[in-house]
Amino acid sequence: MIRNVLISGAGVAGLALAYWLDKAGFETTIVEVNPAFRRGGQAIDIRGVALDVVKAMGLLDKADALRTRNRGMSMLDKNGEETERTEERTFSAGRLDSDDIELFRDDLCELLMGALSERVTMVYGDSITALAEQGDQVEVSFASGNRRVFDLVVGADGVYSRTRKLWFNDEASVVNNLGVVLALFTTPNFIDLQHWQLIHRSETAGYVVYPSLDQKELRVSVGFATEGVGVPRGDVAAQKAMVASKCEGLGGDVPAFVQAMQCTDQFYYNELAQIRMPAWSKGRVVLVGDAAHCASPFSGQGTSLALVGALVLARELARHPDNLDAAFAAYEERMRPYVLMNQDMVDLTRRGHIPDDVLTRSKFGIDLGDLLQEVA
Repeated sequence: MIRNVLISGAGVAGLALAYWLDKAGFETTIVEVNPAFRRGGQAIDIRGVALDVVKAMGLLDKADALRTRNRGMSMLDKNGEETERTEERTFSAGRLDSDDIELFRDDLCELLMGALSERVTMVYGDSITALAEQGDQVEVSFASGNRRVFDLVVGADGVYSRTRKLWFNDEASVVNNLGVVLALFTTPNFIDLQHWQLIHRSETAGYVVYPSLDQKELRVSVGFATEGVGVPRGDVAAQKAMVASKCEGLGGDVPAFVQAMQCTDQFYYNELAQIRMPAWSKGRVVLVGDAAHCASPFSGQGTSLALVGALVLARELARHPDNLDAAFAAYEERMRPYVLMNQDMVDLTRRGHIPDDVLTRSKFGIDLGDLLQEVA
């Protein structure tokens, strides 16, 4: 019987899962390695059936109020000169006349955090270091030295999940590196960019720049091919040096962005990868969101997959609280086709060809009618 659950990771998947588990009556704890709520990050999208999930949480109007509302974008050359512009779409959100909601990752996480009841326990500045099954429980060791037992442990800790690495034995085979780095950082809005995006693509690097919701900061994304050269995870100085080297030769405001990057503590650097696992659970440990099935930012569906997956997992656990095998089987049976559809779309995206029906099916290709009716 499942009574208490530990979730590793306070991102979109972890917070959404905690919301639904708490609603279902499970005692829920979230452990987050960062010492406090993490600000910064890129604009993300809530699409398709994920909009119905957010509506069922009572958060749709609040999410809509936080949308980015950029009015278009300019394509720039290597010198920062505009070569083309459009008011029909932006790079991050796609078409501006769609029903999708684009908002910043930290704004969505803050919204989800605010929806949690006081029954959900948040533990910042700690992480899982070891897991050991003991009958119908899991003993969890933490970096702080604490030890606790839980009926279920959920890894919601991202594409390079620590939980997955600790518990599953096939890490090398499930992380499919895409050969691209994405670096994200925040700077002051010293170019006074208002409700507009700037983008550039070249053989060495591409970047996207857009203002924060209050227009006071800039969110800068820089992407480039790894070319077989890796930077140690956690070595921020080396990561910033790599970004700076890839941006050499780019003019306009890019040198100033790179200089401002050296001073920001809102800096994220990831080698993009897809996670393709034969099973998302083993024993009393299960994965959700990017930890289980990252499709990569190329899909534009990571946030939606996280929101949908959190609902599906929580409801199947509520339906089968005394039968984990049945809960996990139902979770995968419903989610896996939807996940694979979105992961496969990445190959089409990178080739520059997405049939219209693929995009439609990726947004609406999962039926949550019964689950949404249960939580209405």
